Amino acid sequence: MSQPAAAPDPIEDPAPSTAGGATITPYRDGPLIVRGDFRLLDQDGAEIDPGRETIALCRCGKSGIKPFCDGSHKRAGFSAPSAPSRPRPAARILRQGPEGDPAR
Repeated sequence: MSQPAAAPDPIEDPAPSTAGGATITPYRDGPLIVRGDFRLLDQDGAEIDPGRETIALCRCGKSGIKPFCDGSHKRAGFSAPSAPSRPRPAARILRQGPEGDPAR
């Protein structure tokens, strides 16, 4: 059984989360990098042991070790931005806070 692949390119670790939870970072044309305290479950609720605290999850669908990234996105020519081109309405509400007040 293959070990989950780390991100295919060296990726600098940002400052750790102060909330103690996980940080998920979508990388442009690449995987989702998950850092911190998280649990990974399959669709039936069974826990998947990633074997490490930082993992790269496949976004392109071509990985041979799904749900982990194996770098196949490069060969497949996968293209996706690291952030949405426009915020979702729910995301705007969360940033603004209740009743349109700016969140503090």
